[in-house]
Amino acid sequence: MAGLPPGDPKLVSMIVNHLKSQGLFDQFRRDCLADVDTKPAYLNLRQRVDNFVSNHLSNHTWSPHLNKNQLRNNIRQLVLQSGMLEAGVDRIITQVVDPKIHRIFRPQVERVVHEYLASVNQKDESHFGSEQCEDLQPYITATPGTVLSVKKLL
Repeated sequence: MAGLPPGDPKLVSMIVNHLKSQGLFDQFRRDCLADVDTKPAYLNLRQRVDNFVSNHLSNHTWSPHLNKNQLRNNIRQLVLQSGMLEAGVDRIITQVVDPKIHRIFRPQVERVVHEYLASVNQKDESHFGSEQCEDLQPYITATPGTVLSVKKLL
């Protein structure tokens, strides 16, 4: 481990696996899902999908012989093809995830990465000191509209 340069795929993989084993990604997902249903982007998307489905269903007459599974799959395909989900999800990410990236997620990821590197390299602490951890910054990114990711692995 000590011989791996910052950004090495093996090092990145080990760090991501450690983050997963600590439950950090699950915690981030829970934090975001807890907020999502209160945000205007989610409420707007839900309203748009509901209206789309209602309009589509208004063109069909119910009968006992109606193939509900086929109708459901048809509506699902139409919603996906409309592009409203993609645009709506991007807005939801902007409202829910982006505000948390620098304030909540990044500090927690950095703390766990520092702890991991310190525990793995206790013998040679100077080899992976804070300068080396800072060298990892280009590989841990967060940009508007995206979730925190580790480059070259995900």
